[in-house]
Amino acid sequence: MMEFASFMLLLCIAFSCFHLLNSKLRQRRSLPGPYPFPIIGNIHQLGPKPHQSLTNLSKIYGPLMHLKLGSVPIIVVSSPEIARQILQRHDQAFPGRMTTAATKALRHHLFSVACLPAGSSQWRILRKLCREEMFSTPRLDAGRALRRRQLQKLLDYVDKCCVDRKAVDINEAAFVTSLNLISNTLFSMDFADYYGQGLSHELKEIVHGLMRAFGSFNVSDYFPMVGVFDPQRIKRDAGSYMGRLMVVFDGIIDRREESPEKKDDLLEALMARQNHSELSRDDIKHLLLDLFVAGTDTTSSTVEWAMTELMRNPHILSKAKTELQIILGQNKAVLQESDISKLPYLQALVKETFRYHPPGPFIARQKDGDDAEIGGHLVPGNAVVLINIWAIGRDSRIWGNPDAFQPERFLDGDIDVKGQDFELIPFGAGRRICPAHALAHRMLHLMLAAFIHNFDWRVENQVDVTEKFGLSLQKALPLKAMPIKL
Repeated sequence: MMEFASFMLLLCIAFSCFHLLNSKLRQRRSLPGPYPFPIIGNIHQLGPKPHQSLTNLSKIYGPLMHLKLGSVPIIVVSSPEIARQILQRHDQAFPGRMTTAATKALRHHLFSVACLPAGSSQWRILRKLCREEMFSTPRLDAGRALRRRQLQKLLDYVDKCCVDRKAVDINEAAFVTSLNLISNTLFSMDFADYYGQGLSHELKEIVHGLMRAFGSFNVSDYFPMVGVFDPQRIKRDAGSYMGRLMVVFDGIIDRREESPEKKDDLLEALMARQNHSELSRDDIKHLLLDLFVAGTDTTSSTVEWAMTELMRNPHILSKAKTELQIILGQNKAVLQESDISKLPYLQALVKETFRYHPPGPFIARQKDGDDAEIGGHLVPGNAVVLINIWAIGRDSRIWGNPDAFQPERFLDGDIDVKGQDFELIPFGAGRRICPAHALAHRMLHLMLAAFIHNFDWRVENQVDVTEKFGLSLQKALPLKAMPIKL
């Protein structure tokens, strides 16, 4: 009897220990989140503006939240501390991005620096090319004269609009400027002008079409069984837009191969690598596609959002204009890039635009197949991680009065956008940080300074700030303003 009692006591102790350990493991492993419905998961909770819907859900379930979209586990991060763990401390455990139906069009995911797993041999080659041949400091400094010429063309166009009493479509003007800056860096040629000539209209349609395809919710990505049918025609559309852009690239490459003239641009460097069998023509075209799309749409939309907020806040416009007048005087020439560091309010204006209107609402990563512990919870292998930088930018625990546009908040601090301050990471961070962030930084300040310093602006109606969700956050209605010559 005593032996049986002792056995039962030991059994109870062992069971209690197992239950306690299992509870601790469940506590460590389980991620909070809304209950997923059968089959569809949490798709019904996304709505037309997922960045805002997921921000509201994170206020209930916390900054590390689990959802299920169809068959795909999604981890939503809404705090800079957890974002730092994923993008910096555990960067190697999250090497890739989710391969979507749109990125599989024309096998883009097999060549794209944006899609290839970080650390793979091909990804390293392409990143090194971007870093050394296009976006290094010496390369960027060598392109100063080119950027001055393009900005002077922008000023000439706006000046003509003044004479003709014609409103300027800010996004369109910024897009043409960005397009020509990129096309000259890549190909030593202008692709567009401000009067609808050249390739500008077609290329804007292609770029915006690709951004829509890449950023749209596609049922095929979350229910693989229906992927073969492409029910929303997103893969078809992405392939069509890519194909049109590839035709343009093929024509340029063919002409370059037939020409004895050597040019000092990225295409020349890429073709030299092709001659040494390091790159194929497909590698070159898909890299050009990545750089082209990323370098035009996000820059022009950020300029448009900044000008939108300046139209809504005349006192901020006045402060920015006064600072430029102090540094540049009454001279209406293009801002020198060396002067950007002397303009703290202009820099604060750009940072506040990034916080309030981030170019892309999410930074996406995918787990490498093994589970990982993040923030005391277990992130399952192959989960897709969405870092909601829109939510981080509107978090009252980080920013005072977060729903107000206030560049002054950046005047007394040292927060930067280079991927080290996770409260503000519009270009990402870690190994997958946008390779063109240094060029985008220069272009944004130069274009905004050109608009602000040389003209006054008048809008006829109330400025609309409705967002249009996609891979980048566009304005639903374009900003059109009447320039007034100073």
